[in-house]
Amino acid sequence: MIDVHCHLEQPDYDKDRDEVIERAKKELKAVITSCANPKDFDLTLSLVEQYKGFVFAVAGIHPEYVKEISGKEKDEFIEKIKENRKKIVGIGEVGLDYNWVKDEGGRKKQKELFVEFINFAKEINLPLTIHSRDAHEETIKILDQEDAKQVHLHLFGDYHSVKKIIEKRWYVSIGPIVLRSKKYGKVVRDMPLEFLLLETDAPWNHPLVFSEGKKVRNEPTSIRAVAEKIAEIKKISFDKVWKECGENAMKFFNLNL
Repeated sequence: MIDVHCHLEQPDYDKDRDEVIERAKKELKAVITSCANPKDFDLTLSLVEQYKGFVFAVAGIHPEYVKEISGKEKDEFIEKIKENRKKIVGIGEVGLDYNWVKDEGGRKKQKELFVEFINFAKEINLPLTIHSRDAHEETIKILDQEDAKQVHLHLFGDYHSVKKIIEKRWYVSIGPIVLRSKKYGKVVRDMPLEFLLLETDAPWNHPLVFSEGKKVRNEPTSIRAVAEKIAEIKKISFDKVWKECGENAMKFFNLNL
């Protein structure tokens, strides 16, 4: 099984990052960490190198950071990604976030950056990992307009858009929020298993946050709880979810494991 979306570069792991990864290695086949800020790229690449064949990475600029990263920094980061193209497996997470960015100027910049990254991903032939918080419809519209092909919608909760996503043959990753949220449960219900992936978004979103309201640091191993919930919703075996979602991840991100 593969956690397709976590953030191993976060300072939450500074004291025991190696131990966290070693725990994950005992249960999972691989993890994909998302470098969403240029300042974290060197650490991300060092983890890919240190845990070659287990830690993989995608890289991009989270829409939340659109105001704090200059055009020069963005251009330099894109060049750095190009130079390290063979060390990453995707571009992301990129997209729109209308929860943290509410002003029209900021949202306009998000859209421009999003389009740039969609076309950059095409240029270097890598799939996209997409963030779309409170902006699902607009995100899909832009992906459609830009004719994006290899799309992974991270923590996607708009079940009204499932039909469109299936038609496009895009993938959706489900995280621990499905333990509490009915709308995410409906996405799981309606999406074919062949287009589902498992994620944690660790260090955030530990299952206990949603089941008991506790503030606990999350780790990649908690995708087991997500797989159990998907099996319950779809009325299929845990083993089937565990196996097929892992195979989906290997196919989508072109992982040779």
